Amino acid sequence: MNLLFKALSHPVRRRIIDMLRQGPMASGDIAAAFDMSWPTITGHLNALKEAGLVSPEREGASIRYRLEISAVEEALAFLLALTGARADDPEEEPRT
Repeated sequence: MNLLFKALSHPVRRRIIDMLRQGPMASGDIAAAFDMSWPTITGHLNALKEAGLVSPEREGASIRYRLEISAVEEALAFLLALTGARADDPEEEPRT
């Protein structure tokens, strides 16, 4: 879980995750959305992959990344547990 929250702590990685919510994307398309070097984007994608938040799929000469929703759900369940809410009951109010 530590790798997961470390990966989510960076704003660029959160933006990549938000982009992948729309569906799988080629690494080149992801990189084109940012004004930074290819190695920097690759580092962010690798951090997301190591945390289990994305999975790469080779498609011809390119690599497409897909959001792994189960890892996001795991993080959400953990955070909800901290507030006292249950992930299976969205109507329940958090404890204060």
